[in-house]
Amino acid sequence: MANFKVIPSPRLHRLRLGIAAGAAAVAAALMTTTAATLVAQQSPRRATNIAALRSFPAFFHLRPVVVIGNLSLSDNGDLRLADETSSVRVVFKGATPEGLAEVRGEFWDLGRMNADDARLAGYDLPKTFRIDPEGSWPRPGTVTAILASAVAETTPPSSATIRGMVLNPARFLDQKVTVTGQFAGRNLLGDLPDAPAKSRYDFVIRSADAAIWVANLRPRGKDFELALDARIDTGRWVEVSGVLQQGRGLQWLDATGTAIALSTPPVETTAQETPIRVPAAPAPEVVFSTPTSEETDVPMTTNIRIQFSRDIDASTLKGHITVKYAEGNTQPRGEPEALTTEFTTQYLPGNRVLEIRFAKPLEPLRLVNVDLGDGILGMDRQPLVPWTLTFTTGAP
Repeated sequence: MANFKVIPSPRLHRLRLGIAAGAAAVAAALMTTTAATLVAQQSPRRATNIAALRSFPAFFHLRPVVVIGNLSLSDNGDLRLADETSSVRVVFKGATPEGLAEVRGEFWDLGRMNADDARLAGYDLPKTFRIDPEGSWPRPGTVTAILASAVAETTPPSSATIRGMVLNPARFLDQKVTVTGQFAGRNLLGDLPDAPAKSRYDFVIRSADAAIWVANLRPRGKDFELALDARIDTGRWVEVSGVLQQGRGLQWLDATGTAIALSTPPVETTAQETPIRVPAAPAPEVVFSTPTSEETDVPMTTNIRIQFSRDIDASTLKGHITVKYAEGNTQPRGEPEALTTEFTTQYLPGNRVLEIRFAKPLEPLRLVNVDLGDGILGMDRQPLVPWTLTFTTGAP
């Protein structure tokens, strides 16, 4: 029989006190860590425009934004914020001005939320969002809204700043402007949802709560060249000139034939507000490939092209790409053997495309698997969503 030792009562009391003190210390440490994490995640609202919201709902989903447009009631009673070409629904419980207004709030893409999401509990879905409760839940990007915390009358920007061009691009479209901004490399800080891919040297500049692309200008001047793919120069400020262009919900300065100069931060003010938590930018993912998934009769001399939704850190591709035949020679036990093919890769940052080239033609009538595994990172260090492409080669 096992021997048990009874702890005297005073000793037991001291032991309990020690355990309680230890638990309190752990709880305090956890609270401190959590608070520090929340502070690190705080960020001001992001200045944007209606075209960007409509083009990239996944990027802006649940992000706090500030947008400018003409505010009015639609025929069915919806409050809409509109620009020259489109509009977005605004949900606001207070009084609203008519005409040009600045709206601050959180952008929702309801197709990326569940019907039982607690954030929807206080809303009449048919009346507020025009969602049929008896029908299917909307697809991502089809039902969006700004849940406004503040709406105020405003005036068009009088001078060209990064913030002014982002909030009201039509005001400066096709005009040559000169602006000062903080250099952010090839979207190294995740300010923007996509790149215009106009040249191999495109980069982002930012100021206050806004950011914009600069195209067709190498970030190099007398005695300096700024790094596009490393954060070493993201604290530098530059002055650039270019013609404002836009497309696919993006704005950029076409700086063809101009120069870049180092500068100092401008005196630019925006309304002060309490910082709020901003979700991290969405993880990069594959948006297109050639061949396509499950494609058959693919030429044996094919090269594979894979396009990503966001910029990829090319240095993280090595060792995380595998290409194999899904069916091969038969082992003694009768199990299929996956034969690895020899290939080389090249990443094209301008259009975020990975090219895979094979050392020799693929074997005919074979099922090929291409795997992008864990370890591939975006430029903001977010991991790529793992992805597999499967296709079948054709006959010789």
